[in-house]
This record gives sequence, C-alpha cells and structure tokens, in this order.
Amino acid sequence: MSAPSMRVAVAGGGWAGCAAAVELARQGCQVTLYEAARSLGGRARGVEVRGVELDNGQHILLGAYRASLRLMKQVGVDEKTAFLRLPVQMRYPAGGDGMDFAAPRLPAPLHLAFALLRAKGLERADKLALARFNSAGRWMGWQLNDDCTVLELLERFDQTERLTRLMWRPLCIAALNTPPERASANVFLAVLRDSLGASRRAASDMLLPRLPMGALFPEPAGAWLERQGHAVRLGVKVAGIKREGDGWQVEPGGDLPAERFDAVVLATPAPVSAALLAGLTEAAEVAGLLAAFTHEPIATCYLQYAPGTRLALPFYALLDDPAAHRWGQFVFDRAQLDAAQDGLLAVVVSAAGDAANLPREQLAAAIASQLAQDFGRPELANPTWTQLITEKRATFSCTPGLVRPGNTTALPGLVLAGDYTASDYPATLETAVRSGQAAATAIRAYGALPREKRSLSHTHGAASGDSVR
Repeated sequence: MSAPSMRVAVAGGGWAGCAAAVELARQGCQVTLYEAARSLGGRARGVEVRGVELDNGQHILLGAYRASLRLMKQVGVDEKTAFLRLPVQMRYPAGGDGMDFAAPRLPAPLHLAFALLRAKGLERADKLALARFNSAGRWMGWQLNDDCTVLELLERFDQTERLTRLMWRPLCIAALNTPPERASANVFLAVLRDSLGASRRAASDMLLPRLPMGALFPEPAGAWLERQGHAVRLGVKVAGIKREGDGWQVEPGGDLPAERFDAVVLATPAPVSAALLAGLTEAAEVAGLLAAFTHEPIATCYLQYAPGTRLALPFYALLDDPAAHRWGQFVFDRAQLDAAQDGLLAVVVSAAGDAANLPREQLAAAIASQLAQDFGRPELANPTWTQLITEKRATFSCTPGLVRPGNTTALPGLVLAGDYTASDYPATLETAVRSGQAAATAIRAYGALPREKRSLSHTHGAASGDSVR
C-alpha cells in the first residue's frame, strides 16, 4: 500500500491537528479528523460572549510565521483581510514611564537601527545595550552552547534594568509565556533570530488578527477537508487507541463504533496524549515526558465601553507590576481590528499564574483601574461589562534544557503533533502548524515502506527528538 491510499485518523482539531490533516489530504491520504469540542481551533478558538464573537485569547502572529501563512492561503484565507500588519514596535501610553519604539518600513536591519535612534524613553546607555545585544546575537548565531534562563542571558550581556523592564521582559513573556527568571534563553534567542534578527524586514512585522481565531485557519481547514471528501467529526472525543495488526483501532467516545486506520496522528494536548499513550507499553517513555510538562496560564480580559471609545493606536504595551495590582501587559483596541467591536478593549496577562488565582471580578477591576491610570482617562475604570477568559494550560513552561518529544514514537504508524513537540520555538501557533506538517511527513515516510516492514518500523524520537538546547 502506498502512502496516498492510507487511511489516517487525526485526533485533535487544534492548529496542529488541522495542519496535519490538510497536509495529509494534500499528499493523497484519506483523513478523518476527530475533535472533542463542537468547533475546531483547540486553545486558539472563538467563543460567544453577550452576543459578541470573541477569542479565548488575544493573539499576535509574526511575519516570520511562514508555515502558518502558507497554510492559511492554501485553505482560502486572504492575509490582507485576515490581519492588520504593523512594523515591529513596543509602544507604551504617552506620559508614563514607558518608551516608544517603532520601526519604519525600511529594509532590514536599517528598520531597527532607525527605530533605535528615534526611540523615546530610552537613555543612551539603554540604546547602546540594545545595539550590543543585537550584534552579539548575530555573532553567535542566536544560540548558546549551554542553555540558561533569559534573565541570566540578559545579565551576561549587560542589559540595563530599564531596557530589561520595558522590552526584554515583556517580549519574553509574550513569546514564551514564561517569566525571564525561568524561561529558556535559547528558545528566546530563536524567536529573536527569526524576527528582529531576520534578513527580511517583513519577518519582524506584527500581525494582529482581524478575524476570529477560528476563522483564521481551523474552520477554513475543516471546510477545505470536507470539500475534498474527508471526514471532520466535531463533538467526538477519541477515548482510546490500540494496535490492530499492522494498523490502528480508534475508539471514539459515546456509542460510536471503533474504526480501523493505517496510521494515527495524536494532536491532542500533551496531558490528553499522555493519557491515551499510557496503556501502550512501547510509548511509556514519551508518555512520561508529556505527563511531566508543567504549564502556564494566559488570561485575556475583555472590557466593553461606550461606543466610540478608542485608543490612539491598535495596541499598546503596559507596565505590569503584580505587587501594585497592575496585571495587564498589552491592551488591544478591538474596534481597530473589527468595526463590529466598537468600544471593546482586550487586555492580555501572560504567565498569569498569580493573576489566575484572584477572584475574576477583582482581577477585571484591577485591569480597568490600570488602564484608567496609564492613559489618564478616568472613564476607563468603569466599563459597561467585562469578561475574563483564562486558559489554565495555555502553553507548557518553556524552561532551559526542557526535553520535548519528537513527532515519531516507538510505535509504527503513531505520531505526535502539537506545539510541545521538539522545536527551537516556544509553544506558538507557528510551532503547532510546523509540528502538524512534520507529523504528516512522518506518516508519508511510514506509508512508503513495504507492508511487511511497517510493523518493524519505529524510529524513536526521529528527526526532531532531541531536547531544545
């Protein structure tokens, strides 16, 4: 049997699962996509609140996310309609103790040089430290021989306290969802390499979604799959998987019958995948890796104000200080992304462990007070309504030397897909998409083997099974 005639089950309809399903279908496999929820998207999905279509979290994508942008285009999403593209920037509300750093639309690396020269709120020592860090990063190929924390990296390169507070810390928390004191320097450097350090200016651009997260890729991917004759089963949880001959039996929850497939892609969250693998002796090691992950929450607070309430820019950075009950790190003016969301602001709290432990009303009130103070606008302290959405396991804790499993497992025809698989990137949408595509490639390689050799084929931790260093 050749790879194009394989029947493949994809368990999990998040970005990794949808990417794997689309890539497998493109290769000629017959795909069945299972998703336990009633909609596709996983941890980047849409929700309805008070009749308003919101996301379960506010996201920013980067121009460096080439795999994601290509796949969106393949399933019919127009980038110009889907995103507001802005040059890289870190801009705080005027009049406070922040800074104003915004790159012009010039070729790289001139755009960063001009941004640094024109930056407000940074002293000469801060600007020299930033230039020195950028030069050192390029010189060492944006990689350390021995991983350490981001904080240790910044101290090693003599970054000033102000620059660390205004730029490096918020960038680290936004990209890795892990505080600099615990975050992997090598993963942080990989993000900087492909954005600030890229040879193309467009790679450093910030892409703010105009569409709901589900409409950016998962929902168009599901529709594309169905048009191509593949099955998308929403509200169907994969309760179990087991080896059957040279294939796999997938056991859906409820009263649905089990189905046999030639291969399976596990694109469920790490804890769910660990549970599904727990009964398979050959997968004990990878199940242990997945079960050992710790996770970080992300909270998004939506605040509805009177129609016409606007910010001067589509988004701002905010100075967070939990000790002073300042939790917000970025605020987005949703009306500048979607005219139907007039007067709606979204505030993001990444690495939100302490914030998530607060009563919801208390956290929302503190964020509203922070906005009123930072923008000098007392009316922002009194929104019409607020909605707090917290993803308690938004990402894994991206710590130094973390061992992440590869896509392939010790079991023939069973592969993993997810933002937690081995990569030099943190848990981002781009990581999920790349992992899904890598899982499809592994299935194709498996399907190309003669049938008699498939039961012997198990490349433990293949192509991407090393830890991130």
